Amino acid sequence: MSHPPPLPISKISESLGFSAGEIEPFGHHIAKLPLPPADGPLKGNLVLVTATSPNKAGVGKTTITTSLAMGLNHLGHEAAAALREPSLGPCFGMKGGATGGGMAQVLPMDAINLHFTGDFHAITSAHNMLMALLENHQQHQQGQPLQLKRTFWNRVLDVNDRTLREVITGMGSGNGILRETGFDITPASELMAVLCLASDHADLEARIGRIVLGETVTGQRLRVSDLGFSGAITALLSKALHPNLVQTTEGTPALVHGGPFANIAHGCNSLIATRLGLQRCDWVVTEAGFGSDLGAEKFFNIKCRLGGFQPVVTVLATAARSLKAHGGVEEKNLHLPNTAAVEQGLVNLRRHAENLQRFGQTVVVAFNVFSDDGAGEQELVAQWCRSRNLPFAPCSGFTAGGEGAADLAREVVRAAEHNPSKPLQHTYALQQPVQEKLDALVQKVYGGARAVLSPQAQTDLKAILAGGGGEMPVCVAKTPYAFSHQPGDSSTVEGFELPIQRLLLNAGAGFVVALAGEIMRMPGLPKNPQALHIAYQDGEVTGISG
Repeated sequence: MSHPPPLPISKISESLGFSAGEIEPFGHHIAKLPLPPADGPLKGNLVLVTATSPNKAGVGKTTITTSLAMGLNHLGHEAAAALREPSLGPCFGMKGGATGGGMAQVLPMDAINLHFTGDFHAITSAHNMLMALLENHQQHQQGQPLQLKRTFWNRVLDVNDRTLREVITGMGSGNGILRETGFDITPASELMAVLCLASDHADLEARIGRIVLGETVTGQRLRVSDLGFSGAITALLSKALHPNLVQTTEGTPALVHGGPFANIAHGCNSLIATRLGLQRCDWVVTEAGFGSDLGAEKFFNIKCRLGGFQPVVTVLATAARSLKAHGGVEEKNLHLPNTAAVEQGLVNLRRHAENLQRFGQTVVVAFNVFSDDGAGEQELVAQWCRSRNLPFAPCSGFTAGGEGAADLAREVVRAAEHNPSKPLQHTYALQQPVQEKLDALVQKVYGGARAVLSPQAQTDLKAILAGGGGEMPVCVAKTPYAFSHQPGDSSTVEGFELPIQRLLLNAGAGFVVALAGEIMRMPGLPKNPQALHIAYQDGEVTGISG
């Protein structure tokens, strides 16, 4: 499936109002952009794309996001996509690339999926530099008041490597202090969240300074600002803070910046990139990771709260394959027609739609069309949506680009003009106790009964309250494959208790992370990773797409 060659990046930046002298090109098709004014007026309409619960069948959320931005431009509107940067972990692991597919891709696909502009490497280096500086401080503080009793941070690496989850450092003579520690994946780094939520360089440095690294022997919380390293870490991230500009297969601007996972972090692209798009375009289409119970919830309760954003419409992406999987069909049989399974899988669609409506959102259902969809499956979903007054549109962007998303774009514009979303109705007030915030998420978003804190989480909570984190949003890290903490739970599970194993204060990012169930912050590789299919042949990277 071929598409026109990408345009020079200067042409794409001109469409956003930037001159050639204002951008910093990375080759012919990628550029860094200036930071937008933090208090500049927002002229654009913000559209969020989220999805039903993920499964192996896939929904194609990035393809729909890219398609919709192109579809709006196809209708004559001025639109841009705002996406996250892919991580090398899933790219070489289970998922493969994360730049869309077919005629609805973000280009250059191979560069974006591999090293791009080095933002992920900058975050990895800055995070591990901070740990090296912390260990060096500890080495020279023996017997002093700022000597550490324990650290709260692991190191990070943007590779799925289960062997690094628990390690011992400092072994051998003269190699530092012996310590049990571990590695998280780079998208889980607090610095990733800090970068994605900072408004400018001054805010970035202030947030870095607030990061809590550990506890001293005197019981004091040790922050980066206490050690005097805020400036150095800001310097390492100074270029990474600038948003990246690329383009879709049809030359639609795409702001690809930041990449926190939604199951272990807040799951949205950078506040800076979204703000820039809203200052320069009439429409900005962004996505949040996984389903509405993870990425969308954090987008509303964390990112929109901080940035002052008000989405005009939320698009709920789904597909026949995915609904059949939710209806109990095995992966090997998903290509077979099965309207009964689609109907059964609509339970999952219903719960996500209701979630979004609780936030005050006007919901448009986007049905991602696949070539093996069975006769009547699309119409079944369309009828179901009509019976609930949910706008519905098929999306064939994969095969037809912006033209294939024109119907979806029309539904989004119609909803924005005639029935826009209400002002955001957050799940909880920031002044509520942490336990009440967690209970509100469990009851209103996941459909459970309450959150149950482990003894360690209760100890964590006392320290968080002492450290001033009681009025921060909460960011739940849990499985994306179910509303509960159990990946195998069906869409109908309700009334469960959500076990919280740990509570972590991310004071720099400005939220409390709650680790639910057996969630891990360093994924492993599957039995047959995507790396088996990636190669470099005749000057081109192949096999990178999922």
